[in-house]
Amino acid sequence: MQYILLFFVAVIAFALSAISGGGASFLLLPILNWVLPGAQVPAALSIGTTTSSVSRMVVFYRHIRWDIVIWFVPPALPAVYFGAKLLSVIDPVLLEFVIGIFLVINLPFIFKPGIKVKPVRENGKWILSIIGLATGFLSGLTGAVGLLFNRFYLTYGLTKEQIIATRAANELLLHILKIVLYGIFGLLTTKAVAMGMIISVAAIVSSQLLKYFMKLFTEKLYQKIGFIAMVASGAVMLINSGFTLYKDNTIQMTVQKGNDQLDTKIRWKQTMFSLEFEVDGGIEIERVIDYQELPPHLQKKVSSLSKGADHIMLEEVYKIKDHYFELYVYRAGALTKYNLQ
Repeated sequence: MQYILLFFVAVIAFALSAISGGGASFLLLPILNWVLPGAQVPAALSIGTTTSSVSRMVVFYRHIRWDIVIWFVPPALPAVYFGAKLLSVIDPVLLEFVIGIFLVINLPFIFKPGIKVKPVRENGKWILSIIGLATGFLSGLTGAVGLLFNRFYLTYGLTKEQIIATRAANELLLHILKIVLYGIFGLLTTKAVAMGMIISVAAIVSSQLLKYFMKLFTEKLYQKIGFIAMVASGAVMLINSGFTLYKDNTIQMTVQKGNDQLDTKIRWKQTMFSLEFEVDGGIEIERVIDYQELPPHLQKKVSSLSKGADHIMLEEVYKIKDHYFELYVYRAGALTKYNLQ
């Protein structure tokens, strides 16, 4: 049942990605996270997207902009290694949350009557290398960055067919390199390969239908749909990752309003953060810390001030142009506060 569901979702995802200028992988992330461990998801995605790139290049070969490819690919390839290497130490859910924010901020482009387009020669070829570097790094880290750099393709003066063909050419070698690296890092498991092959078959089916679908859309409508897809995918990623972070890391938030201040406290894992706004004192950020985190000279001062205390609490305080520590001493039912600098 999982395999059948993945196949049909993949066909729909790749079809939508052609219309929106990318995003198939982001649409597949939720179902792949359901059937695979998080670290193996990029490997399965790369197998499927490699096949998709090959099939799209075959269908739209005459539309490939090789002048973009030769500047984009060389810096992207080495960056893939560093992204794949970091995959084992970075929480993919937290990364999904950050990517979601990046996508959602494209919301204003949906409501603009027209999108300013500049030819490649006006933007500068060196920008292509920078975008290639960023694409390679994030691609190795997430397995997919199609929608992240959709704005680049949509504003570089490419037609919808050129976007599909050039993106495929840019990403083909990246996907192949990622598959090799995932295998070296032990992320290319049997189940990940099986899921990737299912996605591959779906990608081929979708690519054969593309040449008929693309005739239905004007360039302006194609651009508009591209930005809508970015924002929609970002919103879904924010909701999914935000819920997971809340559930797994026990994020808690409380807001208290006093006579002259507004105090917002956020607890994440074992760390408590506090954001306070005082009418006279401005904004300050506080973080509960341990005794060992104090500078040595303040540790001695705290030991002296807290003798005979029932309980103490330490906070590190950040204000504009100021940084200090606070000590709260609970003794015989009374609370005493000290500022430490």
